[in-house]
Amino acid sequence: MDSQSLFNVKGKVVLVTGGAKGIGRMISEGYVTNGATVYISSRDAKACEKAVGELNALGKGKAYAIPADFYKEEDVQRLAEELAKRESKLHVLVNNSGSNWGAPYDEYPSAAWTRVLTLNLHRVFDLTKLVTPLLEKAAAPNDPARIINIGSIDGLRVPSLETYAYSASKAGLHHLSRVLANHLGRRNITSNTLACGPFESKMMAATLKTFGDSIKAGVPLGRIGTPEDVAGSCLFLSSRAGAYINGATITVDGGSHLAAKM
Repeated sequence: MDSQSLFNVKGKVVLVTGGAKGIGRMISEGYVTNGATVYISSRDAKACEKAVGELNALGKGKAYAIPADFYKEEDVQRLAEELAKRESKLHVLVNNSGSNWGAPYDEYPSAAWTRVLTLNLHRVFDLTKLVTPLLEKAAAPNDPARIINIGSIDGLRVPSLETYAYSASKAGLHHLSRVLANHLGRRNITSNTLACGPFESKMMAATLKTFGDSIKAGVPLGRIGTPEDVAGSCLFLSSRAGAYINGATITVDGGSHLAAKM
């Protein structure tokens, strides 16, 4: 029961959506540097290829790109088909791709709901369903296949910013993850959520630039998240150490969801 075997992911096949940038890039690097084979996918093909080059330069594991636009159902289907051609099984699926939309309540457009819920919730279900046969092939009673859904503390608390569709989508994702845990657990596939707080990412860049000091002040640990924080959480959930965790929502936020606003 040594730590090297408990947290080992060497040789596992991992798919990370949105794996070229931000939190997804952090997660991808964590897997590659620990010997996993990682497929990253997003609609930005150039960013995917750039990330793959950087990740493969690290050695140990391998990284490959399969670009796809997750707003398009046919692209999600194509991604699943391409992955099945390259790999006979999938050990870990990280559903990380997401979008946000902020606007005042009286001006909040209907289109925002369609766009945000499609990517943050609907396509998570679509992709998970499509790759379930590959997950089943990797699954074993003491080493199940894993689904890790990247949620948000804004799906647990009421955020101060007016991001109505985003907050609702992440709350929905957290519960979808629990529903999947119940049904897919019977197939030796676990489903868990990381409810992330503030990290350096494209989505958070403008917010951190404007409100960075106040955001840090609202985190009991006094800082924003680092790549090691989110990658380490994924490695735990993907290894033998996390094999009996199913249906959990784990906050990765320095305790910011606990802090009172007044």
